[in-house]
Amino acid sequence: MKVVVIGSGIVGSSAAYHLSREGAEVVIIDKAHQGQATAAGAGIVCPWISRVDNQDWYTIARSGALYYPSLISSLKEDGEDRFGFGVVGALAVSSSEEELNEIEQKVHKIKSETPEVGEINRLTEDEARRLFPPLREDLKAVHVTGAARVDGRLLRDALQRAAQKHGAVTHVGEGELVFQNNKVTGVKINGDIIAADSVIITAGVWAKELLAPIGVELNLEPQRGQIAHLEIGNEDTTNWPVVLPQSSHYLVAFDNSKVVVGATRETGSGFDYRLTAAGVKEVLEEALSVAPGLAESTLKEVRIGFRPAGPDILPLLGTVPGADGVVIATGLGASGLTMGPYVGTVAAELALKRETELDLSPYDPLRGGLKVFE
Repeated sequence: MKVVVIGSGIVGSSAAYHLSREGAEVVIIDKAHQGQATAAGAGIVCPWISRVDNQDWYTIARSGALYYPSLISSLKEDGEDRFGFGVVGALAVSSSEEELNEIEQKVHKIKSETPEVGEINRLTEDEARRLFPPLREDLKAVHVTGAARVDGRLLRDALQRAAQKHGAVTHVGEGELVFQNNKVTGVKINGDIIAADSVIITAGVWAKELLAPIGVELNLEPQRGQIAHLEIGNEDTTNWPVVLPQSSHYLVAFDNSKVVVGATRETGSGFDYRLTAAGVKEVLEEALSVAPGLAESTLKEVRIGFRPAGPDILPLLGTVPGADGVVIATGLGASGLTMGPYVGTVAAELALKRETELDLSPYDPLRGGLKVFE
């Protein structure tokens, strides 16, 4: 079976890897747009203490988190050892005992059904700062040991290398769907047509313009995120936990004395690929209000990513009536690196015409304003 995957972010790379390991003939096409969400994002794999209160979101985010160990094991089998993934734990921080009580109660309930949450501990201000030294002195924490972080670029690249080891090939350019008799039969790129049995659309927010010519209008818009990368002297930050304040911002430490802080959520930004004074100010002020010890760190870079924002917080995942041969997998918003690798496997199974364990009805890409034109 031959499958074309359009889009090589975390979802597309995962789909291509899964398909190639299954023995499918895989072609990856990517336009290399500025602002790919995967390339900008810092991945927090911890749905256990998310502020999101939506069961359908949690179902797929939980599956995403639980998929990571088997994915990392598979990548290691394929000779990959650089993917930026680590189980480092997470600190939900607050100066409010009431907030921390609510978080702790919620996580204990989740752990009763999902032991992968790990140990749950209530930390004093000093204990929290021992794990993440730059923290503000009055912040206590709920510590969850089963949380992880991932470098989106490194994981994407590892998935692509591993897929290529299994025969996947990559073309750089703008793909155009070949649509005949209500079926997509391939993709046209650089003047050539690549025939395919299935085409998976994992092009992030650019999926909208890709599908429009065949009469599918996605309810999907770019949401700009600006995210800052800091370097902290000679500190060993390898095992520092993820820090989750009671806001939409976060702090994620990586190897080599790096801490990533972010991110803005700029709905209505369009494809305006610029750092803005207000955006950078917001990111740094939010970070320093939680971790003032970062004030003397070096600002190494600020990245920009366009999250694919759908009609609600759920992904657009599934097939499209009237367009046989197409699988849509986008709209993950700010949860791309939590659920993206798992969503890629679901898209791959759909392309192979297999049943999925996940009930896809809540993620139907036809919901929320998507239109199919005859």
